[in-house]
Amino acid sequence: MIKVNVIVGNKNWIKFIRKPEAYLKRKINLLNKKKILFKKNVFFSLLLSNNSEIKKINKKFRNKDKATDVLSFPFYEKNEIKNLLKNNSEFYLGDIIVNLDKIANKANNKEEIKVKFDKLWIHGLTHLLGYKHRLNKDYLRMKKIEKKFYNLII
Repeated sequence: MIKVNVIVGNKNWIKFIRKPEAYLKRKINLLNKKKILFKKNVFFSLLLSNNSEIKKINKKFRNKDKATDVLSFPFYEKNEIKNLLKNNSEFYLGDIIVNLDKIANKANNKEEIKVKFDKLWIHGLTHLLGYKHRLNKDYLRMKKIEKKFYNLII
C-alpha cells in the first residue's frame, strides 16, 4: 500500500486544489484499490512548491540553476526496491517536488491544472520506483507505466 505525506510549501496551491492532502490521498487510494503496486507499505513525500523554491532545490541538489516542473529524489535504485519488497514490511521511497508555477503557465483552468498535476506526481512516483528515461526505450516503458497509473486515478 502506498502512503503519501503532502507538504504545501506554497499556499497558492489552495486556489486550485482546495485540500491538496485529501485530494492526493483519494488518488493514492484509487491506486491502492487496484493492488497493482505493493502489498507492503511504502511511503513518499510530496512537496507542493513554486518556481523560486524548486529552483533553489534544483541548484542545490542537481547543480541546475533553473526552475523545473517536477523533481524526484528516489532513496533506492530499482533492484534495491525489489529486495526491500522481499525483506521489509515497509520502507520510504523518496521525495517528489511539483512546481505550481510551471503547471499554471501551461493550463487554462483548474481542471487542466489538476490533470497536469496528476501527470507530474505520477511521473515523479515512477522515478521513485526506479524508472529512468535516459534512453528512448526506457522513456517509452516509463510513459506506458505512467499512463496505466493515470488511467486508474481518473
